[in-house]
Amino acid sequence: MRDRGLDAVRHADIAELAKVSEATVSRVLNGKPGVAAATRQAVLTAMDQLGYERPSRSRQRSAGLIGLIIPELDNPIFPAFAQVIDRTLAMRGYTSVLCTQTPGGATEDEFIETLTERGVAGIVFVSGLHADTTARHDRYTRLIESGLPVVFLNGHAPGVRAPFFSDDDGTAVQLAITHLRELGHERIGLAVGPQRFVPAQRKAAEFRRLMAPVLGSPDDADKLIVHSLFSVEGGHSAAWFLLEQGCTAVVCGSDLMALGAIRVARKRGLAVPRDFSVVGYDDSPLIAFTDPPLTTIQQQVPAMATAAVRTLLDEIAGAEVPTGEYLFQPELIVRGSTAACASTAPPSVTGDAG
Repeated sequence: MRDRGLDAVRHADIAELAKVSEATVSRVLNGKPGVAAATRQAVLTAMDQLGYERPSRSRQRSAGLIGLIIPELDNPIFPAFAQVIDRTLAMRGYTSVLCTQTPGGATEDEFIETLTERGVAGIVFVSGLHADTTARHDRYTRLIESGLPVVFLNGHAPGVRAPFFSDDDGTAVQLAITHLRELGHERIGLAVGPQRFVPAQRKAAEFRRLMAPVLGSPDDADKLIVHSLFSVEGGHSAAWFLLEQGCTAVVCGSDLMALGAIRVARKRGLAVPRDFSVVGYDDSPLIAFTDPPLTTIQQQVPAMATAAVRTLLDEIAGAEVPTGEYLFQPELIVRGSTAACASTAPPSVTGDAG
């Protein structure tokens, strides 16, 4: 941190960034009353952004701890969720406790036990076991019955009376298929995650509904649905299979899967998008800078995460919050990985998918 002293220049810098008066900055820095909580937070945030060290009297005590459980950090969409959630909590005086699951590491149940022992005020679950239709959901029921506020992102457990915030997976697939059909593609594949997860099931159901009339029957559509891993390797494996089936385009369940699809197309001597079009899902940070820039379905991460946190904090404050699922509408972001279907089918190349 730079230490410049609380002079007039410093006050002016902070005031300009926080969009408040210098007198308000002075009141915040001197710990005086009469400043709204949101304004006080804006001033402190401006200080952090400018690299100024807060005076000790301006260092806020945490209003409480909030647990945040996410599956991993390798997929850039999860750090994006964590960043928005943490920032929104900080603006309300709360501190997030990030719990990341790794192979061989702590389980979701172990994280829940640790967080409750630490006395967290609530827990945010992102793409957790609530999205797994084969998992027990009584763990959540017990939390709710104990009076601990919880909210869930991406996934739905119908028997759990809590707020759920999800991207509309059906609309996401509809946007992608409509885009590819307008480009002349008819043999389109779907590469999504394991079948037990709610988002993958919803994407597959909508794909089946839309593509059955194009391909001839629901069975024909099912043959072009591949359940794999939400990873580059998973996309690589799925796209290899779909190319063998004569697909000229693929809709992927994550941006990482889409990168795997692009990689396997090039491995087979195909150009993206001239010979093979690829649509991702998430609009992860930096995905616009891939080669080619990825056409993808953008999750409304800031809106979803902010709504979830505000609902959680309302419940912590004693408000009665509505339960059930809230669906957020995704957006198609067209970039360079999709193009009109070539007049001839891509050449069939045999070989080892590995």
